[in-house]
Amino acid sequence: MQAWAQQSPTRYALVFIGNSITYGATLRSPQKEAPPVQMVKILERKGYPIRYANCGHSGSTTADFLPASNRLFPKVMQAADSLYDAGVELLFSIMLGTNDSAAEGPAGAPVAPEQYKRNLQLIIDSLHQRYPRSHFMLHQPIWYSPNTQNRSVYLEEGLKRLQTYTPQLELLIKENPEFVLKGDRKVFAFFKKNPEKYFTPEKNPSGIFYLHPNALGAQKLGAFWADCFEKYFHP
Repeated sequence: MQAWAQQSPTRYALVFIGNSITYGATLRSPQKEAPPVQMVKILERKGYPIRYANCGHSGSTTADFLPASNRLFPKVMQAADSLYDAGVELLFSIMLGTNDSAAEGPAGAPVAPEQYKRNLQLIIDSLHQRYPRSHFMLHQPIWYSPNTQNRSVYLEEGLKRLQTYTPQLELLIKENPEFVLKGDRKVFAFFKKNPEKYFTPEKNPSGIFYLHPNALGAQKLGAFWADCFEKYFHP
């Protein structure tokens, strides 16, 4: 978990929940280049007073963040506890699904779309009960190339499964309109059109695959997230 405190008065507190993409895997310095860092930089330049914590964890699925699993949920609570205060808007920014979609490897994978929704609802309900004034922004998981395979197996089957998760995000927003917000839905198509420019090339026996954004891709992802944030919150 990475957390940074700003000296100026805090109005917004952000906790980022995600996998290796949120963490900043393959970047030279995730602490300085990861998508959450890029998002916060953009918002701070626009006058948003922000404190944040990056709880992105490589290889994680929605199952890893379930309270009952006791794997990553305690770290999220620790981060939120350190940021939550009276008068501060607490937002959980969530992008999960890449590892859920894998055919084999990560915890619980492959995760059916209905189970994906149930897992996210449990995570959201548990956090909202503990932090009743909090909000949740659900981002569509980003594209990866259909030949993606490392220690886990994704491939075309996984990519197809990944795209069944977005309707479940829309249902969660519809069913929890008071505190669940619509996040990014544009970057999937953007990255699909520009993989060589915005992804770190990684190798497997079939050749080059694209899974993790490079430094420029992390900037773009952070910018897409910042655009979504600005639709709901003001400096």
